[in-house]
Amino acid sequence: MGHRKRGHTHAPKTPPSLDTHSSNTLRHSEHEQGLKHRICMVSDFFYPNMGGVESHIYQLSQCLIEKGHKVVIATHAYGDRRGIRYLINGLKVYYLPLQVMYNQSTATTCFHSLPLLRCVFVRERITIVHAHSSFSAMAHDALFHAKTMGLNTVFTDHSLFGFADLSSVLTNKLLTVSLCDTNHIVCVSYTSKENTVLRAALDPEIVSVIPNAVDPTDFTPDPSRRDNSKITIVVISRLVYRKGIDLLSGIIPELCGKHPDLCFLIGGEGPKRIILEEVREKYQLHDRVRLLGALDHKDVRDVLVQGHIFLNTSLTEAFCMAIVEGASCGLQVVSTRVGGIPEVLPDELVTLCEPSVRSICDGLETVIASIRAEKVASPATIHRKVRTLYTWRNVAERTEKVYNRVCREPVLPLSARLHRLRSHCGAVAGSIFSFVAVINFIFLLFLQWLRPDHLIDVAVDSSGPHSRMGQQLSKKKSKAPNPAKRCKFELFLLTQ
Repeated sequence: MGHRKRGHTHAPKTPPSLDTHSSNTLRHSEHEQGLKHRICMVSDFFYPNMGGVESHIYQLSQCLIEKGHKVVIATHAYGDRRGIRYLINGLKVYYLPLQVMYNQSTATTCFHSLPLLRCVFVRERITIVHAHSSFSAMAHDALFHAKTMGLNTVFTDHSLFGFADLSSVLTNKLLTVSLCDTNHIVCVSYTSKENTVLRAALDPEIVSVIPNAVDPTDFTPDPSRRDNSKITIVVISRLVYRKGIDLLSGIIPELCGKHPDLCFLIGGEGPKRIILEEVREKYQLHDRVRLLGALDHKDVRDVLVQGHIFLNTSLTEAFCMAIVEGASCGLQVVSTRVGGIPEVLPDELVTLCEPSVRSICDGLETVIASIRAEKVASPATIHRKVRTLYTWRNVAERTEKVYNRVCREPVLPLSARLHRLRSHCGAVAGSIFSFVAVINFIFLLFLQWLRPDHLIDVAVDSSGPHSRMGQQLSKKKSKAPNPAKRCKFELFLLTQ
């Protein structure tokens, strides 16, 4: 119920011959290979904020630029970081002056962001708007405005939600409205796909699974950094309830009491830090439990290589990049069996536990015993296994196929969009958001009258086939179609 189908149903009156069909398929394939898109990634979460969504957007954008597409990013201002910034390889970032409401997510009225986002879409001649994260109000706004402007839309969901508590009910209803006429949805695991399909009443055929990845050149093992006179458990996570910090506070005193040579190295910041500080104070573990606070992404590897075990205690997770980073650095991984985590690493690289103090302690005890008996794989062996599992270039290739599919699909006109909202979102929510869609359309007409599109200056491409960098990449590819050397992407700002 409420599902929608997409696809072309028109068939030619006369069946083509086999040769004609093969020729058409070949031409279509060649057309897709040469098709270049102008993409705007939109989310509240981007650098200098740190996290999985931020890393995903940046790395995916870099690989799409490498493939010849134009990519710009729109996010909200972070302190004094406003206006336009340029990152490596010509990646342009718009830091828009939007008010932050809670946890780096902007306040939304569904109208105040339209003038700014319209200006970005028109200046950059955007053809596809790709929004990220259910938690981002700016992402939902961008989807709404892009459909009003007739642009194709893609949404990537990075999180899992429940169905019972009030916040989940409200978020799921907003997601239903945002995705009911979005061209395509991407999830980072099959568990996440099932969750999103149920929450937003979607047709599974328009939902693809494309996992996250890590750059293995950024996360390499270094056993010389370990102190082998003790066993170090590394935890790198936001210190919030969803990451299971309450479980961690029960694990630390129990294991430290049993193993005098055990210590914990904890990186991250959040409201649950006070609980860990209280545990450290109560059990006098100041020399065995180090709280490092917030870490820059460039410092994560230096912390990971100091450990023997990477511990993840999340209570819900769509795809945990942290355990892949830990395994890439050669650590033994112990994690809770929740969400999409069982899909991430093969069984020989991870020990999965139930989300309880007893189960996690048992899993850690097993791994600690294996380390002492020297029955675990070497860090180099683990790294070699992990480095081929997830790569950003593979993620970019699969995302490119989604873009190629999306650009062939029509964008619903206003009348069809209103019908879809009312039929898909329920009588009350559908009617409310149909009214919002009409007001949004009238506001767009007013903005187009106030400042027509042709009066908005077209921006010079800093990425894509028409940029200077894109032309240089094309020349290099024509000389060497199969380059063996891989570029390492390092994040730095060219302007302050």
